[in-house]
Amino acid sequence: MTGRAALAEHTTIASFRAALDEVRAAGRTVGLVPTMGFLHEGHASLFRRAAAECDVAAATVFVNPLQFGPSEDFESYPRDLDRDRGIARDAGIVQLFTPPSTEMFPDGAPAATRVSVAGVGDGLEAASRPGHFDGVATVVAKLFAIAGPCRAYFGEKDYQQLAVIRRVTRDLSLPVDIVACPTVREPDGLALSSRNTYLSASERAAATVLVRALETGQTAIEHEAVRDAEKVRLLMAAVIDAEPVADLDYAEVVDPASLTPLTTIAGPVRLVVAARLGPARLIDNMGAMG
Repeated sequence: MTGRAALAEHTTIASFRAALDEVRAAGRTVGLVPTMGFLHEGHASLFRRAAAECDVAAATVFVNPLQFGPSEDFESYPRDLDRDRGIARDAGIVQLFTPPSTEMFPDGAPAATRVSVAGVGDGLEAASRPGHFDGVATVVAKLFAIAGPCRAYFGEKDYQQLAVIRRVTRDLSLPVDIVACPTVREPDGLALSSRNTYLSASERAAATVLVRALETGQTAIEHEAVRDAEKVRLLMAAVIDAEPVADLDYAEVVDPASLTPLTTIAGPVRLVVAARLGPARLIDNMGAMG
């Protein structure tokens, strides 16, 4: 028999849970990719990896209201479920969970129970988006509880989010293996993001300033042997400040595991940057070895 397996779509927790339980009861493995939809090649790369490494690849599409602040773009966040179905199916997803908000939060959002992660959930993005990672951690813990034992695939572009999810999974002893996947980029280096659609043509051209700043920091560490983290921060910030369209939020050199800002570079580090370009706030990161 040839051809791709049909896509089974579920809108209820009970149906999605039962489908994945049936997979495991047959001795097969599950790969899960949680998303907020408006899928792009970055998501598709996660789908393909889950499909390649697991017997059944599953995905979720849910725009999580808990991770949006009062002044953020929940209502205007891009959505295209029909397109998402096609991308998911073509990339090997066979079980798709697309719940309405009333299914995830029958008593209404925000939920009475929240998951909060100290340490990695503080600073950086959390400083600009209070409560954001509580919302992420709460919904991801809920999705893991619904899906059951699996491997869960996340991109490294949202590096702090990845660190938060790793900590939630470990601290709550959730039966999920977290798989980190490299950031997918456009040919000019811009990290793929659903929020890139907010950019005008001139803002899109200027948005490569984030990856250029990271590359500047990486070069300073790996090729110029700079070990003063503050000097690297200033080099990255200067690149972004030189772009008139970009408004720098932060440029940091942090420990890859704890995300603690460093003073001295002596081993692997993570370079993280964030900036606003017009209506879009973009983030990016890159590893470097000191």
